Amino acid sequence: MNTIAINCDVGEGVSNEHLLMPYISSCNIACGGHYGDVKTMDNTIAIAIENNVLIGAHPSFPDKENFGRKILKMTPEALQKSIESQLQLFKSRLDLVGAKMNHIKPHGALYNLITVDVATAKIFLKAIDKYAKSVFLYVPYNSVIARLAIEKNITVVYEVFADRNYNSDLSLVSRNQENALITDAVAVFKHVVHMYQHQEVIAISGEKKPIIADTFCVHGDQEKALSILIYLSEHLKKQGIAIE
Repeated sequence: MNTIAINCDVGEGVSNEHLLMPYISSCNIACGGHYGDVKTMDNTIAIAIENNVLIGAHPSFPDKENFGRKILKMTPEALQKSIESQLQLFKSRLDLVGAKMNHIKPHGALYNLITVDVATAKIFLKAIDKYAKSVFLYVPYNSVIARLAIEKNITVVYEVFADRNYNSDLSLVSRNQENALITDAVAVFKHVVHMYQHQEVIAISGEKKPIIADTFCVHGDQEKALSILIYLSEHLKKQGIAIE
């Protein structure tokens, strides 16, 4: 049987982690930037360990008010320090229970910005330098951050979004648009299978664009996350694909 990797952003206040974890390969835990504190980190880490799910840090702009989904104007030093602090706190919580950080995946506006902006991508790589040689970095295919990370011999895992639509330049359709999110489980399944089997994504324009997908993200904070994951699990198996 072929395998597929699915990840979820968790520890973000929805408290559905215990339901989602049985259906995913890895998780990205909010570490205090857009959401989270010691309690939410510890609880989510424990659920991940219980379900044998790989654990990753999910740092962001320090902006709980906007859930990390708006670009913050910060000095390079302040942004670097914030990311470093988030990762340090998260690593300390992992160390307490002897758990390993498998990967780092930036969140929200930070994720989208380092996809295209060289200066911010370089700041991010400086901030994660302490961990970069021992963890994977979840980033989009053909992005600025992926190119710069590969140049630094950081192991990149190309991430695609199971529940988001794409523009023809491989950017995500803005959440301000009605068709940004894919909430129908059947549509998500078709989206995933096409990317998995053909190494291409069908953009909202109808164009087919090459893409590499090592891991597929389902947003844990979207209302239908659980039903989508259950549907994916059941119907991927019918296609001879196991979530691993």
